[in-house]
Amino acid sequence: MKKRFMFPLFWRIFLLIWLAMAITVLVGNLATHALLERERETIERQVGLRDMGYEAIRIRATEGRRAAFGFLREQGRQMDLHVLLIENREQDGRLPPAIRERIKSGWYRHQPAVIDLSDQYQLIAWPRGHGSGWLDPDVFRLLELVVGFVMITLACWLIARVVSRPLRHMERTARLIAGGRTGLRVNDRIANRRDEVGQLAVAFNAMTDQLCDLLERQRHLLRDISHDLRTPLARQRVAIELASESGADEELMASILRQNERLETMTAQILTLYRVTEQGNEIERESVRPVHLINHVLQDAADYAEQQGVDCHLQARGDVSDVTVLGDATLLQRALDNIVQNALDHTPPGRTVQVGLSRDDRWVRVDVRDEGEGVDEALLSQLFEPFFQADKSRGGSGWGLGLAIARDIVRAHDGKISATNDTDGGLRVTVLLPLFTAG
Repeated sequence: MKKRFMFPLFWRIFLLIWLAMAITVLVGNLATHALLERERETIERQVGLRDMGYEAIRIRATEGRRAAFGFLREQGRQMDLHVLLIENREQDGRLPPAIRERIKSGWYRHQPAVIDLSDQYQLIAWPRGHGSGWLDPDVFRLLELVVGFVMITLACWLIARVVSRPLRHMERTARLIAGGRTGLRVNDRIANRRDEVGQLAVAFNAMTDQLCDLLERQRHLLRDISHDLRTPLARQRVAIELASESGADEELMASILRQNERLETMTAQILTLYRVTEQGNEIERESVRPVHLINHVLQDAADYAEQQGVDCHLQARGDVSDVTVLGDATLLQRALDNIVQNALDHTPPGRTVQVGLSRDDRWVRVDVRDEGEGVDEALLSQLFEPFFQADKSRGGSGWGLGLAIARDIVRAHDGKISATNDTDGGLRVTVLLPLFTAG
């Protein structure tokens, strides 16, 4: 594969800043020079200025220098100009030092207008004081500062855009991929850039492809293994029951049967997890009342709760009795059952599992709080990952699939699920489901 030409990001940033500074200086000087020339031309174009000079020469020749000086002073007052007729620009001491200095300079800011009338005479004109026709040096300094500020600001904005825009795109893409949209990739416009950002985008896409491929293989492997295990487990169960009926050791057969049931339950959970993940938002939906779902879940869990020595209390506000959500009733009940089951598993005997149901303008909220030891704060974000068990704090006997299945079911219904340590102790799992109709 032919290696592409690279233009490193360092040199891009360096050249952009350098060009911004160079253009600032160039544009500032050009603008200053143009304005100065325009000022000089404006003075030189004063109506009758050259003719006035010729008239002053005539008066000087016929009436003397004093009469010529008076004539120019009067004419200059009318034009708001200082006007002097000199014979030798280099030696005439009548000019103010600042004006003489400007005339001697080959190019100078605010150079006075010098009109050659003949080989002997020149007319010098400059505005009186700091009138509207006089361009003060501070004006030019301010102009250069403004131009420089604008150019550097534009360059910095362009640099920030060049650097941050593709990185923001990659960050958003990474978040969406983490949220389940594994088909997304950094777009080709960024990946084809010939700098470090382009290389990062190519590496990001390659990494994402590999990770998604590994996850897909993992899901298919778990699905295939779980599916293939169902038949031998069913046959094993039949064999265990036949062996029990033929007089085999009942205690041994009961132990084997319990392990068989555990394996069947685990394979069923894995298949459920795979089915929810594959279907995503394509699951069939209907109007479902959350209060009915929770009642069914608590009824089904009653025997297990009694066996554990744990009470279950439901606290539902009056305004939720007729509230409905849109979804698959079987899957939603399975998600809530897994959450309640998890709470029962980690609540000591004699304690209570609190189940709360409420609503607001957008969501139906289900809170399930146990009275166990809670979970280490650093592990809360991992509770909903498949096969994760917070053994140090929870010590559960399952496989870490219940909350993972609940998470995928809730997400498939456009809902949210989270876990926090309750202020009164224990773990609180909160489920938010979009409100469909309100009673």
